[in-house]
Amino acid sequence: MSELLNFNYPPEPSTDRVTLFADVILPLPLPKLYTYRIPYEMNDEVLVGVRVIVQFGAKKVLSCIVADIHENAPADYQAKYILDVLDDKPIITKPQLRLFKWIADYYMCTLGEVINAALPSALKLSSESRIQLHPHYNPEEDELILAPQEEKIIFALHNNQALTFTEVGNLLQLKSYHKFIKSLIQKEAIIIYEQVSDKFSPKVVKKIRLTEHFVQEEGLLEELFNQLTPQPKQLDVLLNYLQLVPVHQDVNLNYHGIEKSALTNNPHLSASSINTLIKKGVLEQFDQIVSRFPIEHGNQQLPMALSEHQLQAKDEILGLFKEKDTVLLHGVTGSGKTEVYIDLIKHALDSGGQVLYLLPEIALTAQIVTRLIKVFGDKLGIYHSKFSDNERAEVWQGILSGRFQVIVGVRSSIFLPFHDLSLVIIDEEHEPSYKQYDPAPRYNARETGLMMAHLQGAKTLLGSATPSIESYYNCKTGRWGLVSMTKRFGEAKLPEIELVDTRREQQRKNMHSHFSAKLLTEIEERLKRQEQVILFQNRRGYAPFISCDECSWIPKCKFCAVSLSYHKYNNELRCHYCGYHERMPHDCPACGATTLKSMGFGTEKVEDELKLMLPSAEVQRMDLDTTKKKNSYQQIISDFETGRTNVLVGTQMVTKGLDFENVSLVGILNADTIINFPDFRAHERAYQLFVQVSGRAGRKGKPGSVIIQTRDPLQPIFNKVRSNDYSTLYEHEIEERMRFGYPPFTRMIRITVKHADDKTAENAAIVLTKDLSDRLDKQQVLGPEVPYIFKIRNLFLQEIHIKLPRDSTNLKAAKSQIAQAIFNLKLLADFKGIRVVADVDPV
Repeated sequence: MSELLNFNYPPEPSTDRVTLFADVILPLPLPKLYTYRIPYEMNDEVLVGVRVIVQFGAKKVLSCIVADIHENAPADYQAKYILDVLDDKPIITKPQLRLFKWIADYYMCTLGEVINAALPSALKLSSESRIQLHPHYNPEEDELILAPQEEKIIFALHNNQALTFTEVGNLLQLKSYHKFIKSLIQKEAIIIYEQVSDKFSPKVVKKIRLTEHFVQEEGLLEELFNQLTPQPKQLDVLLNYLQLVPVHQDVNLNYHGIEKSALTNNPHLSASSINTLIKKGVLEQFDQIVSRFPIEHGNQQLPMALSEHQLQAKDEILGLFKEKDTVLLHGVTGSGKTEVYIDLIKHALDSGGQVLYLLPEIALTAQIVTRLIKVFGDKLGIYHSKFSDNERAEVWQGILSGRFQVIVGVRSSIFLPFHDLSLVIIDEEHEPSYKQYDPAPRYNARETGLMMAHLQGAKTLLGSATPSIESYYNCKTGRWGLVSMTKRFGEAKLPEIELVDTRREQQRKNMHSHFSAKLLTEIEERLKRQEQVILFQNRRGYAPFISCDECSWIPKCKFCAVSLSYHKYNNELRCHYCGYHERMPHDCPACGATTLKSMGFGTEKVEDELKLMLPSAEVQRMDLDTTKKKNSYQQIISDFETGRTNVLVGTQMVTKGLDFENVSLVGILNADTIINFPDFRAHERAYQLFVQVSGRAGRKGKPGSVIIQTRDPLQPIFNKVRSNDYSTLYEHEIEERMRFGYPPFTRMIRITVKHADDKTAENAAIVLTKDLSDRLDKQQVLGPEVPYIFKIRNLFLQEIHIKLPRDSTNLKAAKSQIAQAIFNLKLLADFKGIRVVADVDPV
């Protein structure tokens, strides 16, 4: 693949007629690029990075990205012609193409899979893409000159809400119908969308303004005042309008008017009087379509003045950037890292560059954006999966046009078309949420962000109160710079941490369901003082499983080797791996007994029980179940910030960088399940979670407390958490990893073999392991073994782990050998239906 990907710009224009070919990246998992012939009349239109429409196979029509332009016809097949060009300018930048190639090579996937993940659906077209009339296109008012074929499409769309590309082709009975769709898009008569759920629905605001002749004709406005004198309520409406829209100073202000709600929401004005003035023709009402993107303008404010410690950290970072491309900011929770980020972003923008601010979770964007928009206004764009495809496409185009200079987003933001990147900030860099699991590319946004910065000559700042062992190792070995912030901002102190032995409390009968007496008492105390509480339980749902008291029957997923979790709100049993769900049974299907009991507890049960125990508490839950809607994160966080909620129950979402000034107590309900997880990173992850969630307490000068409930208070990890002793944790972990050959001393690749038959999966894994052992050092190949969860979505799993030396110069060669072994396995007759997934740097 690599020899096909030079990403060269097209040759200089020539007076001779030249036959050009384009290598394109199709949004399909193909191991090679595909070559198409460029029609001579399109020679000047086809550029590297633009989208073109091509036919692939017998019937399929797709949009794809031009990766290279040359004069070499393919040797193995007859090149088809490119059907049309969708863009006047490239929508993929040259640095992006280099990054996409690196992702495909490093994470062992195809460029098509990378493009499929990178582009919003609104920028990917196929024969099943749909078109609809543009919401603000009115054929009776818009004097567009349309070709007969275009008029035919518009007429058909009046009778149908939408048409697919295929239906347009059938309607026009033409093979080259795409140019008419493209023309209608450019005339803003139609728009494209991929799925019914993505159908474009613009944000429309109702506005009012004075009817034009009252503004344009002299003396009419004065006459209007005299006419309305007997109607004081209507006169009040007019006076309020003129106060908000001073047309006597500038008549052009009337054109834009004001939102109708500005008057109707005024309690001193009569809504009926407003409508009467509209009926009389004094005011006119009109609809205005505003940007789908929620940020239009921001009243820019100066960033908050940095404290002495923050200023020192900023100066150290800028100093290290002169020598190193990457710096890690290790600051305790509440030390004010965000203010340092804001100052550095401003510094980067003053130099004319672009900035990417990466966050691990969508939940964090709500709070961070509120702070950033006050400083950067409409220079700021937001990018995450809760936005519609049209909104994400608008951000994409906004970066290309220069509208957005700062992007705050989650891991998918690394695919955006930056062309002048000067700073990448990766906040909470230790978070496993930066890793994409399925589908391919299985990339880590932290590592990809570092590579993106490298390719564009930008600097990278990683921040965390609990850095990953690998990142801290890079600092200790001198590869990266390190800056530490050891004090909380202002007068705030780190919270006091107390352990509660739940085993002993049960013996003393001091446990109330899953709450110790100590924790309940402390919650009640905080509520009396009108302070807030966060409770952390790392399981969603009501209970991990249910069981029959008589025969011990436990309901299992039909497609995965896991028990079904009970969700009380929907009264259903649900699989957290494949989404399968069924109604909660009234009696046991095995023995008929009605003694079904929930076992264990999740966030839903914590919320439910707390409402019963403390009826005066306003309790809200933040987990995957309560944050499925687009604005649910913002609503939950807003309710907690404004005090409408005083107890927030949540999963890992509540541990990540949220800043609430009135939280004085954090409770960790079951610490043991986190510590005793079968993974070499278990203690590192446990420390990170405990310190991060503890850091939500006592952030604004109010003393904070943390109560950790555990059945094993002598666990060494708790002493490190209580003393905030990251250095001791690091020394212990790095010694263990060196001894047993784990990252950062090795690179790991996990190979997962999947098949519907367990024996076939096992045999395929054995054959693959032998081939890998022959190709690589036998000591580097571990397995095969059955994973803890051995069946997901009706496929049985086998895992092989490969450890490659970190300093190996043959990493690319080793990956090539692994890819060849997988390819050879799939050629064997016994394993035709086998699926093999390679995950580089699993977390």
